[in-house]
Amino acid sequence: MKLLPWIGLAGPTAAGKTAAALAIASRHAVEIISVDSALVYRGMDIGTAKPTAAELAAAPHHLINIRDPLQAYSAAEFITDATRLIGEISARGKLPLLVGGTMLYFKALRDGLDAMPTADPATRAALEAEAQAKGWPALHTELAAVDAVTAARLAPNDSQRISRALEVFRVSGQPLSVFQKRNAIEKGASHVQTARAGAIISLEPQDRAWLHERIAQRFDSMLAGGFIDEVTALRARGDLHPDLPSMRCVGYRQAWEALSGNWPMAELRERGIAATRQLAKRQITWLRSMPDRHIVACDAPDALPQVLKLAGSLS
Repeated sequence: MKLLPWIGLAGPTAAGKTAAALAIASRHAVEIISVDSALVYRGMDIGTAKPTAAELAAAPHHLINIRDPLQAYSAAEFITDATRLIGEISARGKLPLLVGGTMLYFKALRDGLDAMPTADPATRAALEAEAQAKGWPALHTELAAVDAVTAARLAPNDSQRISRALEVFRVSGQPLSVFQKRNAIEKGASHVQTARAGAIISLEPQDRAWLHERIAQRFDSMLAGGFIDEVTALRARGDLHPDLPSMRCVGYRQAWEALSGNWPMAELRERGIAATRQLAKRQITWLRSMPDRHIVACDAPDALPQVLKLAGSLS
């Protein structure tokens, strides 16, 4: 069976992925597939640093603005969509270029997803009620007792992931980490071969301070560009709430809390930048678990030429 090649361009937030992707698109016949769990949402443009209209017009883009913020979008849905798109783009004689920082999506595409229990509304509702009564840190402590591996990588207030991990344990009697260690269930030879044909270029900073400065600059630019107004408009819809995956995106969560009066608006910048730094740290940790990636120091003066050279050799 023919392997369908694709190139992945991964890296932490603010590492320069969009600029690098457009540079590749200017040299090669590519179509870009977004690998970003926030860019799927319509009406969330400023806080996600969504590519501008001009950038979107520079090359065909996929998996951007495909969901309302009220809807969820899972890694399994990404696999289905990305696999289909890789085939369609290849059939058009172009190279699929997968760009983004949602490392779970890259991992799921390459390795498949573990079989685990589907969502159980009753168990989830019970966990929500317990969290209201005791707080998420208490449930995090409970998770640590039954699944120390998963608890160790989650923040005590990461309600979405703590809830899912406890839900899996209560429904199956097995820790989430056990499911994640098992060999992925392969959805079919064509998917597996398509996924494994991909090579990933990883933009990683040599100097973390360089990335922190870019994160701060980006957040300031978002604030100046109307980010607060964007979140205010989302809140005004009346059907969104802070526990939705969309509203848990970095920046949106902090802005929602500030607009709710949970802390002074003057603290938003500091809190938003801190949360974005933590996201970048997690993204870099994910990247380091991919030993076959092709690393480019994104803070090096010749980073872009390096990316272009790699893209040419890998395509």
